[in-house]
Amino acid sequence: MMARTFMPSIGSIDELRELQLKGLQWTLSHAYKGSPAYRKKLDEAGVHPESVRSLEDIAKLPFTTAQDLQEGYPFPLLSVPFEKVVRIHASSGTTGKRKVLCYTQKDIDDWTHFFARCYEMAQLNAEDRVQIAVGYGLWTAGISFQMGCEKFGAMAIPAGPGNLDMQCQFLVDFQSSVMVATASMGLLLAEEVNRRGLQDKINLKKMIFGSERSSDAMRKRIKELLALEHLFDIPGMTELYGPGTGLDCKYHTGIHYWADYYILEILDPDTLKPVPDGETGEMVVTTLRKEAVPLIRYRTRDLTRMVPGECPCGSILPRHDRILGRSDDMIIFRAVNIYPGQIDHVLSGVEGIGSEYQIHLERREDGRDYMTLKVERDEGTDPSRDPELSRKIKEEIKKQILVSAEVELVQYGSLPRSERKSKRVFDTRE
Repeated sequence: MMARTFMPSIGSIDELRELQLKGLQWTLSHAYKGSPAYRKKLDEAGVHPESVRSLEDIAKLPFTTAQDLQEGYPFPLLSVPFEKVVRIHASSGTTGKRKVLCYTQKDIDDWTHFFARCYEMAQLNAEDRVQIAVGYGLWTAGISFQMGCEKFGAMAIPAGPGNLDMQCQFLVDFQSSVMVATASMGLLLAEEVNRRGLQDKINLKKMIFGSERSSDAMRKRIKELLALEHLFDIPGMTELYGPGTGLDCKYHTGIHYWADYYILEILDPDTLKPVPDGETGEMVVTTLRKEAVPLIRYRTRDLTRMVPGECPCGSILPRHDRILGRSDDMIIFRAVNIYPGQIDHVLSGVEGIGSEYQIHLERREDGRDYMTLKVERDEGTDPSRDPELSRKIKEEIKKQILVSAEVELVQYGSLPRSERKSKRVFDTRE
């Protein structure tokens, strides 16, 4: 381990809360002075920066949403003069206008610092070689993984996404010890390494996943095919700097998030009130040091839960669970609210099937909605087991999610793999 540490020197929860309160007060003052949009929002809520005197006062503050970012396009919620902006990034823009975020040099420096902390949490060292197989460009991923890697002191291999021939060649030639990718890209690569018989020629020990939810079955498959020691989850969204806002440690009991850089609330998406510790809700974030575009109670739409108790690693930094889905990904099927993550969970518990699946929703001539799950058999599973596996999946879906689904088992490797994020839900209902 490198002598330098990127972890905060916080000795107690009280000390962390004191730091968060100072950061919250600074953010409110900064946003109020610098952003007309935030000033209007706070004035309409009847809250002045000076009136926030404890962390509990955060409940008085108005929410910020993706709509605020879209309405302020192209430079929403900017709280510094343009001459202080050194870079912009943008989200993929899958719904409406892209979310464009500005960064000051301090924002970039802070982001780079806490990203290096991710590599420290994953117990990398200066000898590691990190193959970065995620997108570069306006997207936040590639450049942030690279900046953090270089700051930490490991070797960065900026491969970019896709191109399996090149990725496999780099793994062999450069002896990369760490791979950074989406879970879907990780599965593609693991299957390709297996197909080519390269397991004994590579030196891959760890993989860091970002950008999408991954099922336990998918993770298990990747870990086995590549003989990995660890798989780590890295959260991140463009609005909150980008990737690198936390990481699970070697015990994998939840994602330690950088509570010295932002406050995380877990709220009921309907009532917007806090949920009890350990219960699932929507992540709402408030930044503590972000200059160009601070966030005040930003509704991420991502669903997770706080992990109560202390982590075996001894870190004082709190933990949240892996991202379980998005509140706007919810499927309403025969009056039951379902998140794709719930189906992930059920399928991950069934032996004999692979990690890839699709959810097909349709409305038939009888006017009723039907759900069909297309599920891959595991590699080597005999098709004669289809009736048994189909029955098992139907029973578990009915027992755990309280809906009936039809199940279609398909050959291993027949469902499409993606270099970015795999599409899971196909809804043709009108």
